[in-house]
Amino acid sequence: MWTSFYTMIRKDVVRMFRIWVQTFLPSVVTSTLYFLVFGTVLGSQIGDMQGVDYMTFVVPGLVMLAIVTTSYANTSFTFFSSKFFMRSIDEILVSPTPPWIMIAGFVGGGIVRGTIVGTLVLLVSVFFTGLSLTIHNLAIILLFAVLTSLVFALAGLVNGIYAKSIDGINIVPTFVLTPLVYLGGIFYSVETLPSWWQAITYANPLFYLINGFRYGFLGITDVPVATSILVLMALAAALIALNWYFIRTGMGLKQ
Repeated sequence: MWTSFYTMIRKDVVRMFRIWVQTFLPSVVTSTLYFLVFGTVLGSQIGDMQGVDYMTFVVPGLVMLAIVTTSYANTSFTFFSSKFFMRSIDEILVSPTPPWIMIAGFVGGGIVRGTIVGTLVLLVSVFFTGLSLTIHNLAIILLFAVLTSLVFALAGLVNGIYAKSIDGINIVPTFVLTPLVYLGGIFYSVETLPSWWQAITYANPLFYLINGFRYGFLGITDVPVATSILVLMALAAALIALNWYFIRTGMGLKQ
């Protein structure tokens, strides 16, 4: 079992470092543009947000944006390519590899890529914020980074299992994931919104993980950190159970 797990992880990690221009660089370039436009240009006009300058306020959200999108994309594409392009999923299915090892193997690559990209984006942010971005609670930062990578790698695995074409991989991030991320409080505080829009924001699960991550850096949040952790753990548990059921029954895998 552990040979199977190690092989899946090694294969994915070697692949992402081999094509680092595609796996790591795009998120860094995109985040740099965000820092320039929303931080440097607009930030100078907005001023402070919850007691900190606007550039510093948006950095945790942009780091979380990179973690969410890369973790999701890595797992969904890796599983989809194993299922349709290389057909390597067949060898795994006929082996004695249990479903939970399969989940751990594919999701592990998404966690690795998500945390690496998040670290790179954070390092880039230093050039725009200087040393003004403090660390309020390192344990909270690490916890939310890993849990968020886990949740969205699991969500990407669900997408990879169900996708019938490459368009099926791209449609969810474009029409579901991206709107939820942008409306999750990356560029604003929920306190600045009207009451009806606040209610919609509180229903967005990404709002809680962004606030928890921001608390780890700045010590400010719109919701209790414990609530954010509970939301992430509930999502992780639900997605693990869903992926286990899909793989155990062969749904979307056996033809």
